[in-house]
Amino acid sequence: MNKCSVLSIGKRTETLSSLNVHGHLLPIHKNSVDLGVTVSDDLKPRTHINVIAAKAHQSANAILRCFLSKNINMLKRGLLVYARPLLEYNSVIWSPSYVEDIDTIERVQRKFTKRLPGFKKLSYT
Repeated sequence: MNKCSVLSIGKRTETLSSLNVHGHLLPIHKNSVDLGVTVSDDLKPRTHINVIAAKAHQSANAILRCFLSKNINMLKRGLLVYARPLLEYNSVIWSPSYVEDIDTIERVQRKFTKRLPGFKKLSYT
């Protein structure tokens, strides 16, 4: 029963605390993960974007720490292979429309680029 839960979408006035399956009360959550996409009760992608951006930052940091070569093309390829798929997975479903969400996603690449040898003082554009 630990796989089942209640996710109430929108504003509900009736209580959902009494929903159960075979006598087991279902917990109520504000977020739920389905097929790798975090769905929140307001159906906005912000929670999902924050989760994937954190994972992509971890992956980008691991690339910079673990690769012995400081060849810029190799490091960029590492970002494209390991971090970018995290950011693009199912993007058709959760496509960001708010500037803040788009900046959160782009911040991963911006921070990675700034940490490359010789790129620290250059502007992102």
